[in-house]
Amino acid sequence: MTAAAPPPGAPAALRPRAAHDLPARLARSAAATGQGHHLRTDEVPGWLAERARAHRFAVRRTPLDRLDGWSFTPDGGDLVHHSGRFFSVRGLAATVDEGPFTRWQQPVIHQPEVGILGILAKEFDGVLHFLMQAKMEPGNPNLLQLSPTVQATRSNYQRVHQGARVRYLEHFAAPARGGRVLADSLQSEHGSWFYRKSNRNMLVETTAEVPADEDFRWLTLGQIGELLRLDHVVNMDARTVLACLPMAAPGPEALHTDTELLSWFTAERARHDVDVRLVPLDGVEGWRRGADGIGRPDGRYFRVTGVTVEAGNREVTGWDQPLLEPCGTGVAAFLYRRFGGVPHLLAHAKVEAGYLDTIELAPTVQCTPGNWDPVRADERPPFLDAVLDADRRGAAHYAAEHSEEGGRFLQARIRYLFVAADEEAAPLEPPPSYRWVSVDQLNSLTAHGHYVNVQARTLLACLTTGAVRL
Repeated sequence: MTAAAPPPGAPAALRPRAAHDLPARLARSAAATGQGHHLRTDEVPGWLAERARAHRFAVRRTPLDRLDGWSFTPDGGDLVHHSGRFFSVRGLAATVDEGPFTRWQQPVIHQPEVGILGILAKEFDGVLHFLMQAKMEPGNPNLLQLSPTVQATRSNYQRVHQGARVRYLEHFAAPARGGRVLADSLQSEHGSWFYRKSNRNMLVETTAEVPADEDFRWLTLGQIGELLRLDHVVNMDARTVLACLPMAAPGPEALHTDTELLSWFTAERARHDVDVRLVPLDGVEGWRRGADGIGRPDGRYFRVTGVTVEAGNREVTGWDQPLLEPCGTGVAAFLYRRFGGVPHLLAHAKVEAGYLDTIELAPTVQCTPGNWDPVRADERPPFLDAVLDADRRGAAHYAAEHSEEGGRFLQARIRYLFVAADEEAAPLEPPPSYRWVSVDQLNSLTAHGHYVNVQARTLLACLTTGAVRL
């Protein structure tokens, strides 16, 4: 909890710079599997189904030009909300210096406001529990998934929609008044679909009495880890917050010192020549607007479509909006090896047009395989075939399909994997823009913004919760 202010004139009290007990407390919570304060883990899917039955949920496709509250601007064709808030769909033009595709244009989601993704923590019987929400998002494959306690854009929590208040927001909007901030950092979202989007990822502990609303339940970290082994149960926003939890005290050794790793990362950022700018949506090259939305004639990458939503337990119970719908299931995988007994992940310094600062650390493989079918074999993403082969053979150490941000993407599915490698598959000296990073090192970088991308954070969440042990 936050210490009381000293009386006037009293000397300032010094405090420890870090909560040294936190990694051990999180480890105890990660070890607490099977049963939590409210539910057994095997009861959670049934509870989600029960909450789905308790409210009316419906999503139907609607032409973009018939979305209530949305319109195309007359001076460029951007798709915008009548309030001028929430988000817009605009055009983006990108030029990069490497890869088979060095110049392209595309639609992109532009959402400059920073949202809050916050999980509230509280001890029950000496074990940290986390308040998780059964939240409906229109793009989720199964509509309801476990989300953070608070998952809200600034427009939502400022009630631009004139709907109900966001429950439990007070614990994150002013945590110093009654909570202890355990983690807090600005993190990016999908760099290929958003333009410079960030959310505040927060973990706040409270000792106050916090009654759980009927759509919320307290779960241990270990229970959430068990649920991360299932498809489409823990949503993306929960996964990104969980990735930022500090793990056990960092190991004393790794292949590269922290300074060497940061120097390599900085050099990768500095060496790339990337030019990205927003352009009018109606002039985006290679994309066409039709009755079913905005897409490419070849059917690749994604399309922009519209939906009409009914959601009985949301702050607003009905609305229209555009969603980005990917064409095909993606793959995100870390190859891993042990060096001197220390597990390391092969990270990729990946350029994406929507990043705030050129590159972020991504999984070894991150792509939609079908998009690369027309490309020559020597231009396909490195290690992609090794990952796909391991998945086909059932040889992956971990494999699960998770959906991405259901409030902006429709049926966006990525198959997440950890794949063990050897020197032949993933050499000690990897190709340029790849580097072996210890798990501890990658976890420590999440304390800072825009180092670790959202797909890598999903895989990291599997490690912080104990869903995966390497």
